[in-house]
Amino acid sequence: MIDWFITLINYRPDALSVWSDPIVKERLSHYYSVMKNEKPARFLAAKLLPLDIDPYSPSVSVEELWRLHDKMSIEFEGFYRDLSQGGLGKLEASEKPRFSYLDLKVALAYRLMNPCRLCERRCGARRLEGRPGVCTMDKEIIVHSYFHHMGEEAPLVPSGTIFYGGCNFKCVFCQNYDISQVNPRGGEKLSTRELASIQVYLRRSGARNINHVGGEPTPHLPFILESFKYVDVNVPQLWNSNMYMSEDSMKLIVDIIDIWLPDLKYGNNDCAWRLSKVRNYWEVATRNIKIAHDHGDIIIRHLVLPNHIECCTRPVLEWIAKNTPRSLVNIMDQYRPEHIVAKYPHMYRDIARRPKASEILEAYRIADELGIVYKPVS
Repeated sequence: MIDWFITLINYRPDALSVWSDPIVKERLSHYYSVMKNEKPARFLAAKLLPLDIDPYSPSVSVEELWRLHDKMSIEFEGFYRDLSQGGLGKLEASEKPRFSYLDLKVALAYRLMNPCRLCERRCGARRLEGRPGVCTMDKEIIVHSYFHHMGEEAPLVPSGTIFYGGCNFKCVFCQNYDISQVNPRGGEKLSTRELASIQVYLRRSGARNINHVGGEPTPHLPFILESFKYVDVNVPQLWNSNMYMSEDSMKLIVDIIDIWLPDLKYGNNDCAWRLSKVRNYWEVATRNIKIAHDHGDIIIRHLVLPNHIECCTRPVLEWIAKNTPRSLVNIMDQYRPEHIVAKYPHMYRDIARRPKASEILEAYRIADELGIVYKPVS
């Protein structure tokens, strides 16, 4: 059985009551424990699992790095479980290795970046040579803003949100089009140490998590992983994504992200191509969301588009009900015509308006039909 809930628009102290809901607390139990400092975030454990070689050495082949990663990913689950049982005290008492499982992930992520195969576009851009990919990103970290986000789902607020530039999607209705498509490189250029400092600041000033979003965080995956080397506070890492990353990218982050916040936008590939210009969307997004669900805590978002109930909303909810039964689901009603749709509504007549109340209610009815329980969080 799945619970879906409506996003809180305004954060209030009584939003803490979300944790009195036993279903929410059980399904987000890992995230809750890390948030409350009862056990360590996964990235902190990854820094302690020792690696016997220098993964940054050019003499080590990518094939050897992946063989090591496959082996250590199995070892890491038991390592993290044992470390978690000792709480933060055991973490702090552990010896820091010269090279770690996290270093291995960082090294592999940079290899995936040049030529770029971080997402399923696999555009092959030589990003480390300063050549941007389809996402418009190259070797620089671009951050447009960071702050305590009070408008996310109730269990997440205040969420320490970092908005990265660029995106591998080209959504014609994007509400963040200024940082994703129009001026993606207009943000601040940071080092990985500076990115780590932002995360530390956000956590120490009251954030419940670090929310990597954009744009899209996937083009920044190597930088984000490297920044974890310098983050010295316990904080849940949240991946807020369109989930169009490659299988290799998914392998690198699946065991160190504490909570997932994916979009499942479309129920078919035709709508995804027409509205976001991506191929094989359904197969890629559902593959990655299934992996995330099977490895950790997750809240799946679905934005209801006008005139897309049968082609998108229904198949999305049916897939969730069948494949990710432990998910919390946010059925979102805040679509509005933006970006290209706002400029050329005659080209996108089907989505050139806000959803009707009847369409939102139909989405809820489908959720009820599928046995998805409606429990508004307040």
